[in-house]
Amino acid sequence: MHWDVKTVKPLPDHRLYVETEDGRRGIFDLTPYLDHGVFRELKDEGYFNRVNVLLGALTWPHGQDIAPETLLAEMTPVREQPAWN
Repeated sequence: MHWDVKTVKPLPDHRLYVETEDGRRGIFDLTPYLDHGVFRELKDEGYFNRVNVLLGALTWPHGQDIAPETLLAEMTPVREQPAWN
């Protein structure tokens, strides 16, 4: 699907840089999710950084996921990739 995530890069402060198949780019802040259910485990920075793309969605090894529709609704659009350090 055109809204599927194709690229993800973890950033500081529990944020993610994402790109979708249709070329949209943005920063998604997971902070509002970190005190809820299965997302609490993402407070651990090492585990948070293990984010991956599976079937167009953001996923982590223990089953946490963020659907592309949620990303598109809540991410802050950016024009260019942030500089990685």
